[in-house]
Formats: sequence, structure tokens, C-alpha cells
Amino acid sequence: MKFYTYWRSSAAYRVRIAFNLKGVARQDISISLIEGAQSGADYTGKNPQGLVPALELEDGSVLGQSLAIIDWLEATHPEPPLLPRDPLARARVLEVAHIIAMDIHPINNLRVLNALGDRFDAPGRAKVDWMHHWMRLGFDAVEARLPGTRYALTGDRPSLADCCLIPQVYNARRWGLELTPWPKITAVEAACLDLPAFAAAVPEAQPDAS
Repeated sequence: MKFYTYWRSSAAYRVRIAFNLKGVARQDISISLIEGAQSGADYTGKNPQGLVPALELEDGSVLGQSLAIIDWLEATHPEPPLLPRDPLARARVLEVAHIIAMDIHPINNLRVLNALGDRFDAPGRAKVDWMHHWMRLGFDAVEARLPGTRYALTGDRPSLADCCLIPQVYNARRWGLELTPWPKITAVEAACLDLPAFAAAVPEAQPDAS
């Protein structure tokens, strides 16, 4: 399998964690977002949305969108599970994952930040305030849902919620957001980063890190 990724992409980061937790091998191919490689014809021919990550399967099929890729991984490599079997527990994990992947991350994406500057003349400080505003709202909701267990919602092992949460916390630190208002989130971060699967997925550990 070929995994099209970029070291600082939060969406690619969450998929790397899932790959590592499940022990699934893949070939990483860097798509530089800074150089605009995601918009090139070679890549958009595979992933028309022009975003990372994407996963090219052995039969040539290509999947875009991080949660779709993780869903495929969950279906084809079910152990260890990233989603609980209990319907309510599963829904709680998905709720937190969706808060991050569908509410916080999309409007903090690089292309949104570029549009704020290029199309709406937003200065650098306004971009930082924008990032902080949406992360605060999302983290408030996530913090209220966390039970205070070692991992986000399943307690004894990481779940999809952790795969999504840790990259978002990384992104918050990158943008200088003070995290003391969310002690449950930072406790989960510390527990997860102690695990080799998470440590190996951090952006600075990637071959294309710069």
C-alpha cells in the first residue's frame, strides 16, 4: 500500500497512528503541501480533492479522507479495535472524533488559512486568533465528554478518538494555544505519547520533516 502523506498534516498524522496501532505496513510517499504538490496533476489524478492523506491499495484503488481510510483499516484489520462494540460507547468515540475531524480541523486547514490572507487580507495575528477560537470551542466540548480515564473514552486502550485528538493537540501547541483549561485532554495526550505507536507517528519523526 502507498500512503500519500505530509509530515505536518493533522489528518495524515491521525492515520499514521491508526496504522501503527494495528501494525499495518505501508509505503509513505510525501506530498509537500508547502510546495503545492497536492495540486499537481499526478496527485489529483489519484485524489481529486487534492488533499492529504490518501491511501492507494494494492489493487490500485485510492481512498481519500482520513476517517474513511481509518474505517477501511478497521474493517480489514480489526485487531486491535479502534471502535468499541457497544453501540453507545462506539457513538461516544465517533462523537469526539467528529468534533475534531469535522468541526475543528477543517476550518483550521492550511487552505482556509491561506484564503483568510489571500482573499480577505487577514493579518497574521488574526489567523492565530481564528485558530485559537475554533480550537477552544472544540476542546471545551471534548473536555466535557472525557470521563478522565487514561485514554480518551475507552479507558484501557486507545480508540479512534485518541487518533484524532492527539494530532489536534499537537496543532494547538504549534499555534501557541495555552492548554491548561483542558486537563483531561492533556492527561490523555501524555498517556498516548508514552505509547510507541503514537511516538512513531509524531510529525518530527517523519522522513519528510523539515
